[in-house]
Amino acid sequence: MTVVTDQNPGPPALLPITLAGHHVTLRPPKQGDAEPLYADSHAQPELVWTYMSYGPWPDRDALADWVGERVSSVDPLWFTVVDNHRQTPVGMATMLNYDPVHRRLELGHIWYVVSAQGTFANTEAVYLLLRHAFLDYRARRVEWKCDSRNERSRAAALRLGFRFEGIFSQHMIVKGLNRDTAWFAMTDSEWPEAAARIEDRLYQNDR
Repeated sequence: MTVVTDQNPGPPALLPITLAGHHVTLRPPKQGDAEPLYADSHAQPELVWTYMSYGPWPDRDALADWVGERVSSVDPLWFTVVDNHRQTPVGMATMLNYDPVHRRLELGHIWYVVSAQGTFANTEAVYLLLRHAFLDYRARRVEWKCDSRNERSRAAALRLGFRFEGIFSQHMIVKGLNRDTAWFAMTDSEWPEAAARIEDRLYQNDR
């Protein structure tokens, strides 16, 4: 049995912040983000919304209303992912289910427009969130959960350094379908090695 020597709680709540990287910046959402997000996420909606519990939307105004509702949310704490080179929103992500006593939280609600998929956007966005979680919230554990059928999300979790912990069978009903949830996690002791691998992948050309 491992004795936890540092039992001080983390910060009391998730707080809005801007996290700047080389490829992307994460900032608090604005209702106007819906305009650039809509077209590139709805031309091929199956590539974006299949495994999400929401979306696609019938029009830009409906998405704008939804984004507007996210602005005041505290947990989940929402971020818009902005492509630094194009200076345009390309996706969204959250930190959620924060437990300051046990110092754990989750990354979730992560989605990107079609043109950002397969780029460095998700790798750096998750890296920035993980660094924020482990350094600023002193997290002992960060979780990643997804529909067990979502092979791209599962592969991304493993590539980023999360460990697979199992399947929660019949965990949810999403859009009228059963969802078995694949569960992944990273601990504070695993973060330094994961961070080094991610940084090498993201920034090797900058050295």
